[in-house]
Amino acid sequence: MRTIRATAVAALCCAALGAGLVGCESDPQSGPEPAATDKAETGEGETGKGNEGLLTGTAKIQAEGLSVNVSCSGDAVDGRPVVVLMAGLGDGLDKLAGIQKTLSEKGRVCSYDRPGEGASDQPAGPQTVTDTGKVLTAVLDKVAGDGPVVLAGHSLGGLIAARYAPDHQDRVKGLVLMDATSPTTTEDVTGVIPESATGPGAQLRAQVVAVNEGQNPEKLAVTDAGVRSAGDIPVEVIQHGVPYLSAVPEYGPGLERGWADGQRKWLEVSGNSRLSTAEKSDHEIYTKQPALAVQAIERVTEQAASGAPAQSPRATPTVGEGS
Repeated sequence: MRTIRATAVAALCCAALGAGLVGCESDPQSGPEPAATDKAETGEGETGKGNEGLLTGTAKIQAEGLSVNVSCSGDAVDGRPVVVLMAGLGDGLDKLAGIQKTLSEKGRVCSYDRPGEGASDQPAGPQTVTDTGKVLTAVLDKVAGDGPVVLAGHSLGGLIAARYAPDHQDRVKGLVLMDATSPTTTEDVTGVIPESATGPGAQLRAQVVAVNEGQNPEKLAVTDAGVRSAGDIPVEVIQHGVPYLSAVPEYGPGLERGWADGQRKWLEVSGNSRLSTAEKSDHEIYTKQPALAVQAIERVTEQAASGAPAQSPRATPTVGEGS
């Protein structure tokens, strides 16, 4: 058992398994959140080559009346989408710093703390996925202007990215979903663990329902919904290969099957999607197998830049390389 970081919303405790199901992740060994620059309040940052007029460095911007912490690195490349990394629930942009640094060697990469996370403001009241989309739009305006982007989201960040893309096909040109929260996460859990359950199963069921109703750092309610299409943009879905959910007494195998089904559902977000497995990783793929995450993001970014289709749409290879 481990707990997510305490917040002003509540000291909500999740079992490690519950955390994995809803994207509520925390690592006590993580470093401090990156500090905002002195120019943060105006949204101004240092400018780098190819980034004229765009935020660079770590700064705070105003989005939907809130101060949102944003970090950008690397130089913009003509024709290449800006990569925007999106963390899971309970995580800030600091957890993404490693892959952001690696990816920035080839182009412009940004990340941000959603309201309620990291160094961003706490949300004033209950939030919906639509509210998170409005904040994301404000972030994209600052970090990419009117240029194309690739969204790479882990866990809840993946769900938000996949829900955002269909309504913003003019801007979102690719997706990488790293063990993204299932589009039917509440049903996936309550369908396996009955209301009559006792012990760890009952605890996990109650925690998942509470978190999805908004008892989390972001005050974000996550409702089950179908997957909408974002066209034929390149999409890579990466699922965990270490079956950590199977550790839940009695209900573990069913939870693993439900999680895998949720990953396959996300393939419907595009006619040009691909599913792979991070064989050496549990939920936190981008920290357990960062090379694999980077390779997937670079592939999608290059496909989006060239307009070329993926080599094997809807393929389901096993991917174990990367560390």
